[in-house]
Amino acid sequence: MKRTYTYKQKTLQFFTVLMPIFITQLSIISIGFFDTIMSGHAGEQELAGVAIATNLFFPFFNSSLGIISGLTPSIAHLYGAGKKEKIRFIVQQGFYWALCLAFFFIAAGILLVNILIPVLNLEIRVNYVFTHFLIAIAFGIFPIFLSAVLRNFIDALGFTKLTMCITMCTVPINIFLNYLFIFGSWGFPAMGGIGAGIGSAITYYINLLLNVLVIITVKPFRHYLIFKNFPRPSFAEWKKQLSVGIPIGSTIFCEQSIFGAVGLLMTVYGTVVIAAHQSALNFTTMVYMIPLSISMALTILVGYELGAGRPADAKKYSRLGRLLSFVFAASIAAILINFRTEISSLYTTDVHVKYLLSVFLIYAVCMQVTDGINAPLQGTLRGYKDVKITFYLAVLSYWLIGLPFGWLLAVPFAFGPYGYWLGLIAGLLSGAVLLAFRLKKVEKEY
Repeated sequence: MKRTYTYKQKTLQFFTVLMPIFITQLSIISIGFFDTIMSGHAGEQELAGVAIATNLFFPFFNSSLGIISGLTPSIAHLYGAGKKEKIRFIVQQGFYWALCLAFFFIAAGILLVNILIPVLNLEIRVNYVFTHFLIAIAFGIFPIFLSAVLRNFIDALGFTKLTMCITMCTVPINIFLNYLFIFGSWGFPAMGGIGAGIGSAITYYINLLLNVLVIITVKPFRHYLIFKNFPRPSFAEWKKQLSVGIPIGSTIFCEQSIFGAVGLLMTVYGTVVIAAHQSALNFTTMVYMIPLSISMALTILVGYELGAGRPADAKKYSRLGRLLSFVFAASIAAILINFRTEISSLYTTDVHVKYLLSVFLIYAVCMQVTDGINAPLQGTLRGYKDVKITFYLAVLSYWLIGLPFGWLLAVPFAFGPYGYWLGLIAGLLSGAVLLAFRLKKVEKEY
């Protein structure tokens, strides 16, 4: 990255950082996408089991990666200020607490699943796929958390194309492994939806291996000597890093867990509704990668400019990112509304699931537009390291406004599953309004 002076230069640098991040995030999320879509073609119950499992898994998974992403603004600030000697120490300490986070993630997952199994009251096969998919994918938690530390280190230095190439390499591997384990081939047994969890776990190990190879062989990363002379764990540094990371991860959890909560509430409407709802969320998650990538690019660029003592340039990047995010979201929404029937056919051949999915995708259009406003505001505030208030606003908008409003529409007003979708939209919209006010205040303080 380098200093820019005009909006033309800023736009060019913005896209230079953005596009690799977008492809990287799309590749990361495509693992869950292909797990769901390939399982759907193995049967309705396989789709429902994997969909419920991913709906429970990924909010916690992504929020944990969000905690690790707190390394990005910290490293970007140091890189912008020219304090490169401190970066190695931060990354090494990140390894330590990321491993602790992975252990906690798995332990909490075991406890939560055991509590939920009797509550969900799923069909026998759906419950079997649900539990065993989670067991399989859990074996990949440790490597993917360590990979996240390295990915944030590479991204914070502005080399987002490298992480893009690494992650893109893992996507076809994941698809191939899913094919082997889901449908059975080359002597492997057909394991249905459970095979998707096995394929994903193996893919996470391959992702770690590729990241390590880049760090030890490619300039300028090999000069940081990340894997040599590890210091003792510094709990003071852990506290400093987690003070940024935990609010980021908690904010992501508040946003994504509301989708998980709604998914669990949808189970009372039967397998067809579950399959259609989770498939709609699965696809909108893919589309969300556009505003999310813009958000991550803003965190890097705003953090870099603030670290270099250029708050005026940080504000310009913020305005540019918000404008582009809204334009992209509106464009994708237009495509989504016109091709929802074709999109539904990707997930299932079941007539009932396909019809309901096409209806849910209409609501997803509204979500995409609000996400296009919400996400860049979050990314900019993270660049300012203003993360605690952002977390509180997320709790307010998603859990105190969105979910209760959705329940009121779904149950007392008898809107059914559609009421919960309207609640999700209300939560995202209220969050966007609150974040806009917060950013305006933060920018005035600089």
